[in-house]
Amino acid sequence: MKGSTSGRPSEARSRLLGTASRIFYAEGLHSVGVDRIITEADTTRATFYRHFPGKEDLVVSYLEAADRGLRARFARTEEAGGPAEELVRAVASDIAADIRREGFRGCAFLNAAAEYPDPEHPVRRRVAEHRDWFLGAVTDLFSRVGEGPAGNAGRHFVMLRDGAMAAGCLADPETVSTTFLDGVEGLLWSRSVPGSHRP
Repeated sequence: MKGSTSGRPSEARSRLLGTASRIFYAEGLHSVGVDRIITEADTTRATFYRHFPGKEDLVVSYLEAADRGLRARFARTEEAGGPAEELVRAVASDIAADIRREGFRGCAFLNAAAEYPDPEHPVRRRVAEHRDWFLGAVTDLFSRVGEGPAGNAGRHFVMLRDGAMAAGCLADPETVSTTFLDGVEGLLWSRSVPGSHRP
């Protein structure tokens, strides 16, 4: 995929990716065709294919952009410093804020996985890479809370987050967010209880 000669993505590529990201998230991946993206991005078919060999390359780029954004948000939370418990709460609060956001349609990565069931497909591999990173990042945070192995706490957090992301589209976002945050408090409490940790 080509960008500008300065090393920055070209304006046309950025416009195509921004347009696709907005529509993909709101309406799904398979239901949105290349022609619509080209039209709404006010570009040409030739320009599209100069930057993206095919639609699935655009889908992967969409997920890569979402991944970069979430990693940057996580990094800003860590850079703010403070006790590990507060960092866990800050990450959870950021997730809850997403669920409450107008236009929320769930997790972009879970949505993509539902549309691309083959685990070897490039889209699913990108989903797996993101989820591996996220699990590792939250497990590391929990390892700084209390003592003992943090793997179970990290997995539990991710499962709580996944459930909240799905429920946030189906039920009252405020109730879902509060329930999710309560669950995270339970995880933090469990890290303070001797003998409660599992690998």
